[in-house]
Amino acid sequence: MFGDSFFKKVENKSGVGKETILSLASKLQNSNMKDEKVLRDLVHEISSLTGKEVSSEKEDKIVNAIMKDNVPDVDKMI
Repeated sequence: MFGDSFFKKVENKSGVGKETILSLASKLQNSNMKDEKVLRDLVHEISSLTGKEVSSEKEDKIVNAIMKDNVPDVDKMI
């Protein structure tokens, strides 16, 4: 689905390697993305992986956007 150039862009911006991304994606496939706790845990895990702090307000916005299927195109985010 995604080529190496995609993963390279993500790694350059986040410092997170392809293997870690694929491992996280695999974990998410079996998760309930409409479960608020699952989403908050995901935000914390990604925050930890990237070393970027996410405020409570921003976490709320991310979780609400995902639960309402209001997520932008991934390609536009990198």
